Amino acid sequence: MTVDKTAIRNAATVIVLRDRASDPHILMGQRGAKAAFMPNKFVFPGGAVDKADADIPLAGPVPGLCLERLQEQSDPGMAHPLAVAAVRELWEETGQIIGQKGSWDITPPEDWVSYAETGHVPSGHALQFVFRAITPPGRPRRFDARFFLLDAAELASDPDDFGQACDELSHLQWIPLQKAREFDLPFITEVVLAEVEARVDNPGPPEIVPFFRNTDEEALFMQLKGRMPDWRDE
Repeated sequence: MTVDKTAIRNAATVIVLRDRASDPHILMGQRGAKAAFMPNKFVFPGGAVDKADADIPLAGPVPGLCLERLQEQSDPGMAHPLAVAAVRELWEETGQIIGQKGSWDITPPEDWVSYAETGHVPSGHALQFVFRAITPPGRPRRFDARFFLLDAAELASDPDDFGQACDELSHLQWIPLQKAREFDLPFITEVVLAEVEARVDNPGPPEIVPFFRNTDEEALFMQLKGRMPDWRDE
């Protein structure tokens, strides 16, 4: 079966914010020069939702307000696998753990074996849904990406230890928030940074989530703020 590489895939991205009250830093890495999507760019860890993510239990769900916004203008069933994908992608690309100590009730799928061996089970309780963006048409890959903000204090791992990271991102580092724009960033990352800066002094989940919606017909900058139409009627 041929896979349409330009089909829009659901994806999760994690923005880890460290020392937010004193000297805010964010965790970023650089994509490879040969990457099909955003080569050489500095990005937040993240990636597409896998089919198996829907079957991974979470020890704690995302906050209720975030769950509502995730379900808005979207398939409500995607909220859980998106949160799971955020945990998995952060682990794979940085070796950082979102979760709590515990034993798995299921046999971990292949992508989760190394995570499970750390003695943790994934949890979404500390993930805050803060931004959504669909990749514009004409790109080699297209994603409907949900951006989750996470306070580094919630990590169950050493924030300076990237020893378990895969090689998808290089130059993993904590970048001062005010200096992030000095790096080679994708346009959407610059837009999201503005939202992160606005949230440094607001630790709770946002009531309103910006949504950069790109379709084949138009580009709209919208807000997710509580109106929940049937996603199938869009």
